[in-house]
Amino acid sequence: MSRLGNLGARLYRGEVGYDFVAKRMLWYGVSILITITAIVGLGVRGLNMGIEFKGGAVYTTPETTVSASKAEEIAEDAAGHDAIVQELGTGGLRIQVSGLDTKSANSLKDEIAAGIDVPVKDITAELVGPSWGEQIANKAWTGLAVFMILVVIYLAIAFEWRMALAALIALIHDLTITVGVYALVGFEVTPGTVIGLLTILGYSLYDTVVVFDGLKESAKDITKQTRYTYSEIANRSLNGTLVRSINTTVVALLPVAGLLFIGGGFLGAGMLNDISLSLFVGLAAGAYSSIFIATPLVADLKERDPQMKALRKRVLAKRAAATSKGEDAGRDGEAFTEVPEGAAAAVIGPRGRRGRSTENRR
Repeated sequence: MSRLGNLGARLYRGEVGYDFVAKRMLWYGVSILITITAIVGLGVRGLNMGIEFKGGAVYTTPETTVSASKAEEIAEDAAGHDAIVQELGTGGLRIQVSGLDTKSANSLKDEIAAGIDVPVKDITAELVGPSWGEQIANKAWTGLAVFMILVVIYLAIAFEWRMALAALIALIHDLTITVGVYALVGFEVTPGTVIGLLTILGYSLYDTVVVFDGLKESAKDITKQTRYTYSEIANRSLNGTLVRSINTTVVALLPVAGLLFIGGGFLGAGMLNDISLSLFVGLAAGAYSSIFIATPLVADLKERDPQMKALRKRVLAKRAAATSKGEDAGRDGEAFTEVPEGAAAAVIGPRGRRGRSTENRR
């Protein structure tokens, strides 16, 4: 078995672990800092909305020797508006100019043709109205609202309202960070971006539900034992799915990273950036929020329950009594440390199974 696989098995059995839940204030602080940065970037720089949302014209030229930067200069001088120029695989150019009406678009076509020395008839012009992008945006907002409502209802029924609330906060966290990154880097927001944003919601939710499912099983009949608090069981459950979450995230990020860095960056296929950046940032943020935000937040909310408060008192009282007698209280929570060989008899694993270590069997 590989070292990572061996670590995953030991995490699942509860033999080693990292106390994510106990350090939740650190993760909350990091998330708040990132979120504030994203919001500030969004407020200061704003989003670079694509032509589909602002309206304008798109010109596709045949093969030409004029560089993209030179064509951009020609288009901006002639139109008086910002232009975005991309090189096509055919050797031609794709020139986007926002804020044009039909009359201005036709005259600009003639000037572009003269500037890059190609026949006017060989340039394809497409006029895009802002109403189309507005319809796309409105439908996306509607879909997002419906999705959020259905997620909360489903999680509240399948698990409980605390998990539904934590998942909703994690989703909002992921969206805010992704949109903030778009504002900071200045990538163009297109319908592809909207599709990417809606796609990452499903992934983020999947990762969170996997952790919550393990936590639900682990916490079954939790009040009938006095070895672990709810937060500790939540942490053990999180450790049990940690390697799976990491593997899933890495496998999902690799092809997206190829689109973003190789396709959009190295090969210059800029049209790939709009969807690949949202997927890349969203997938990473979704994995982070599932581990560092959602589960610790559930533990925080659950510990406020009277039954969990009573359980915590019993667990701490038992540990205090065991410590006074010089016995091992079996306390979890040390960062990636071995469970003592003489630990308490009943070990509750990620799936709520009970058993005794072989060393303590008589």
